[in-house]
Amino acid sequence: MPQQANIERPAYLLLEDGTLFKGKSFGKIGTTGGELCFNTGMTGYQEVFTDPSYSGQMLIMNTAYVGNYGVNDVDVESGKVMIKGLICKNITARYSRMMATGSLSDYLIENGIVAIQDVDTRALVQHVRTKGAMNCVISSEHEDIAQLQEALKAIPKMEGLDLASGVSTKEAYTFGSEDAPIRVSVLDFGIKRNMLQCFADRGVYVKVFPATSGIDDLLSFNPDGIFVSNGPGDPASMGYAIKTVQDILASGKPMFGICLGHQLLALANGIKTFKMHHGHRGLNHPVKNLISGRSEITTQNHGFGVDQESIKEHADTVEVSHVNLNDGSIEGIRIKNKPAFSVQYHPESTPGPYDSRYLFDDFLNLIKKHKLN
Repeated sequence: MPQQANIERPAYLLLEDGTLFKGKSFGKIGTTGGELCFNTGMTGYQEVFTDPSYSGQMLIMNTAYVGNYGVNDVDVESGKVMIKGLICKNITARYSRMMATGSLSDYLIENGIVAIQDVDTRALVQHVRTKGAMNCVISSEHEDIAQLQEALKAIPKMEGLDLASGVSTKEAYTFGSEDAPIRVSVLDFGIKRNMLQCFADRGVYVKVFPATSGIDDLLSFNPDGIFVSNGPGDPASMGYAIKTVQDILASGKPMFGICLGHQLLALANGIKTFKMHHGHRGLNHPVKNLISGRSEITTQNHGFGVDQESIKEHADTVEVSHVNLNDGSIEGIRIKNKPAFSVQYHPESTPGPYDSRYLFDDFLNLIKKHKLN
């Protein structure tokens, strides 16, 4: 098997602050770089790797073994692997799941992903938690530190980057049954497939539009509501998207936003966003719904957030609906005078618990209520 020839080849991980880790190569032989982040989930690696919100990210998987149940064509959230590089303690070419169609090692090679294993990921994650997110480079072809440093210099900072337009669909397409009673226009900044499936499962016919689509495009589908998706990059750099969300609010159509869509809804209302110290990524983040008083265990993947001080200045128009129980950060907002709401986390939860899927039902109820008025 092709991965066996490279499994003992040395690989190097160089961080922006000069920290160097030596490990073993896995996946494609080469050099890659991006912003370092970590995911605390113990399963669901294929869904994570194919999530478009991870575009531009060098991902540390915090579990001890990755690859032990192989890969298949079902556990994907987009058409390809979206991470820039992979960092693990152990990656295995052997797998035990009968429904798997292949090994993770072959999958990484087929998708051109450079990976490093045999790294002390506990120490590395602790370093990121302490020092914050930073750029890094992985190489299985260069051992010279000067070459690694040069490769590192070429990697742009995440702040100010519009990555969403690069992962969005290039052409509009539909999903679900055309005979469904409810129609929703989707503004795609890197949507996960299971978000669309959550709508289809609830009898919704959706049309997915490219990131740069304007309000006229979205309304051309004659939708009952508009959904603004997740995606990668800095929301504050996306002036075109902020303008579109403002136009959605002005149209009076019910709106639901997730993750990047949540941040764009805040920005469209004059609320600032900020680059987080090291972000939230995993399957077990506790969130409290301030409306119902109930807590939820949530799936999360974001490196930017909604500024808590800024939102206080807009308390007359914007209500905080959800907060993170670990750090108190804002996880959801509702617009008081508009049929619009959003959450920072991922209620479609693939992978993860289904605690928050009620939010899709809340959106449909909002649409039904709006249609009656």
